[in-house]
Amino acid sequence: MTKHLALLLALAFTADCAHAEESLHSRKGARRPTAAEQKLFGPRSGSQNYDARMIRAMEIARKRAHPKTTWRCWAYVKDALLAANVVSTRPTTAWAKQAGGELTQKYGFKKLATLDPMRAPVGAVVVYGGSDAGHVEIRTPSGFVSDFVSSQPYPRPVLGIFVKQS
Repeated sequence: MTKHLALLLALAFTADCAHAEESLHSRKGARRPTAAEQKLFGPRSGSQNYDARMIRAMEIARKRAHPKTTWRCWAYVKDALLAANVVSTRPTTAWAKQAGGELTQKYGFKKLATLDPMRAPVGAVVVYGGSDAGHVEIRTPSGFVSDFVSSQPYPRPVLGIFVKQS
């Protein structure tokens, strides 16, 4: 179950690996995690500020977590972004591989120059292509999360890596 806490970290972790303009972090609502939350986030979390919306996203993700894929990655990422107030309305595109276009056109995300998921900043949305619906996931400090958690990027061609603009 603690693996699924990675969604919070993906959306909230404000490490130096993400530039301010690429961060999903809201300075206004930032705070240090409580002692109980530090047990979930890890020993280094006490020195980081987390956005309260992202802490709520972690609680939601923990309740919805699955140990294996449900084949509904884009639905889970949409719900996480919406529940955390990162987007104002639930994205409407049907296919995961369409996520990048919608996030940039409607929700103020920007596409990064890199296509290497391992170089994506924590909290970035990684969109993959393929002959079917594609795949989408959020970068975490230790891997990736969508409807399931993985330590490795999905084995598909990357269409883009997207971050929320301030």
